[in-house]
Amino acid sequence: MTHPREVQLRSRPVGWPTHDDFELVEAAPVTLADGQVRVRNEVMSVDPYMRGRMSDAKSYAEPYALGEGMHGGAVGVVTESRAQGVAVGDHVLHGLGWREESVVEAGAVRVVDTSVAPASAYLGVLGMTGLTAYAGLTRIAGLKEGDVVFVSGAAGAVGSVVGQVAKALGASRVIGSAGSQEKVDHLLDDLGFDAAFNYKDGRVSDLLRQAAPDGIDVYFDNVGGEHLEAAIGSLRLGGRIAVCGAISVYNATEPAPGPRNLARLIQTRGTISGFLVGDHWDLGGEYAQRAAGWIAEGTLTSRETFADGIDHAVDAFLGVLRGENVGKMVVRL
Repeated sequence: MTHPREVQLRSRPVGWPTHDDFELVEAAPVTLADGQVRVRNEVMSVDPYMRGRMSDAKSYAEPYALGEGMHGGAVGVVTESRAQGVAVGDHVLHGLGWREESVVEAGAVRVVDTSVAPASAYLGVLGMTGLTAYAGLTRIAGLKEGDVVFVSGAAGAVGSVVGQVAKALGASRVIGSAGSQEKVDHLLDDLGFDAAFNYKDGRVSDLLRQAAPDGIDVYFDNVGGEHLEAAIGSLRLGGRIAVCGAISVYNATEPAPGPRNLARLIQTRGTISGFLVGDHWDLGGEYAQRAAGWIAEGTLTSRETFADGIDHAVDAFLGVLRGENVGKMVVRL
């Protein structure tokens, strides 16, 4: 590839991002240094958390720099190596996506086996997405056998894994919310959820009460807003909430109102804990082993939504923010 391209952030979005906030440019040539590898990327990830990095507000992650290539998860094949332990032809997972070709420090890549699972799986169910679901359920929410679990954004990348893993770990009932009847059908027919609803069909609190009339023990939050308030209202004694994301407010230009029923946590002795998957990499080996078993059993499956070409990467990202994906959104390069 003579002139690989990359997506750069041109301006910081106010409210919903638009194509004008991004620019697709030819990357400057980079000579490989000792300890580096050159990777021709095959698939890259676009994720809701990336919206936060487009702002320069102080956060847990460094903002994307204007006029420089953005980054995120990607898997590609090594075309040149000046590092021991990583050979030409290896497929590697790394964090310099949003470009057709990446030059990466060898210590920042992980060799993956694409004969066992497709490259895209290492961005989703076998990657950060799957580990996020597992860590949130086991370490943050302390899932117990027999728990009733509710997950919002349940047809998305993380949510779809949450529901299946919760069932595999012994949840007695798993409920999901999604934004269309097609997604609701997918949760019920393909992923084994016990109940699901389209949150556009009414008040989330009413829909959740219908799906879980006896309340919930665990809520895995990908959405925030009305969903979080509804979950607090349905918590049983000792209920736990793991806050992973709040996509409903990512593009808000005014501060979102907080849940109005926090006092109910006193009655239920409930807890709300936010978390970042980056604090739980130590669970990666445990999750990988269990996930491999679940996949072999057919207990854990995944669906992906694909966009083709780096020139459609921004379209794919905006689609994630609009909820157009079922499962993991992946860009094939």
